[in-house]
Order: sequence, then structure tokens, then C-alpha cells
Amino acid sequence: MVPHPAEECRLNPLPMFPLGTVLLPHMVLPLHVFEPRYRSLMHDVLEGDREFGVVLIRRGHEVGGGDERYAVGTVARVLRAERLDDGRWLVLSVGTRRFRVDRWDTESPYPLATVTDLPEERAAAPAVALRDTLAPRLRRILALQLELGHDGVPPTVELSDDLDVACWQAAVVAPLSPIDAQRVLETDGCGERMQLLDRMLLDLEEVLEMELRAGP
Repeated sequence: MVPHPAEECRLNPLPMFPLGTVLLPHMVLPLHVFEPRYRSLMHDVLEGDREFGVVLIRRGHEVGGGDERYAVGTVARVLRAERLDDGRWLVLSVGTRRFRVDRWDTESPYPLATVTDLPEERAAAPAVALRDTLAPRLRRILALQLELGHDGVPPTVELSDDLDVACWQAAVVAPLSPIDAQRVLETDGCGERMQLLDRMLLDLEEVLEMELRAGP
């Protein structure tokens, strides 16, 4: 479950993984950790509370520095970690809650930031109708993707009865670009997120239908 703090909560400095993908709450994230500084990061994470932050790289490449990063990310919790003989790590984690980066620590040997947890308001009753509209559209898009030969999730997905989980679940399953996924992540409130997702999926449905009509 995503926590629902009544107000913003200050966290201690958080080890960070800047990536080219967006981690959303309730999303599973496998990682292959091979770079020396991230091996050190993972050691500290596992010795601590098993949590680290993930932010999307806005432009540039994290390797070698010089990248620009989005300010809103997701805390990941390590579910399982295996250290290989050569020091690399195979890590399985899951997104838990959103945060905003307040300050990057430029002196740390690996990316480290002071962050603030972002509050989550519980979904209101109107979100039920949004979920019930979103679910069939999502299944239609997944079916279109399979018909077009694209990889994806089977079109049998069912959204959770828990509205707060359902809005993230839909975003995780939907074939969104990193930029669109980041827009969803930065949107406050389950209802607003579902509305944004519905508009995105409507546009994507039209594109896929045009692609299908165009044929090979």
C-alpha cells in the first residue's frame, strides 16, 4: 500500500539511482548493479533500511556525470538482493512512495540527495467511475498492441478494488513513454492521475487503431 501521510515528511539523505526509466509506486524494478560506486551504494542500502530513490534522467547520461534529473521520484524498497562472485549485485525492488528532491549532495561518492516525501490524498468516490472507464480502455490498448505484434501485458488485466492502488497499477501496465510516466508520477491525487491517464490512453488508442488500419 502507498502511505498516506497527512503532510509532507522530511527524510534523511537518500541514496539515489538516476535512470532512463520511471519507477512508479507498486512497480517492480529489477537492477543489475555493476558500477563500483553503485556497488558501494547497494552495500549501504542493505546495511540500512533497504531503501533508495529512483529519478528519471531528463537529459545526458548518468555514467560520467553531467546528467540533468527530474526532481520528483519514487522510493524503492529492496525485496531481494544477490551478490555475485565478482561483486556485482542482482537486485529486485518495488516502488513505494513519491518524493521531491530538495538538494543533491555533491560530495558523496555515489548519488545522494535530501528529499521530502510527497503527501497522498486518499481517492474519493468519483474515482470509482474513472477506474471503471479506464480499465476497459487499457485492456483495448493492450489487445491492439498484441494484434500489431508489439510486446506487452496480456489484455486481461483487472484493476484493484483499492482505488489508490488502481491508479498506479493502470500507469504501470499502460505502455507509456518515460516522459508521460513522469507526468503521471508528478500529478497529485488519484482522481487527477486517472483523468490524465484516460486522456493519454485515448490518444494512444487512436494511434494504435490508425496503425492497425494502415496494415503492414
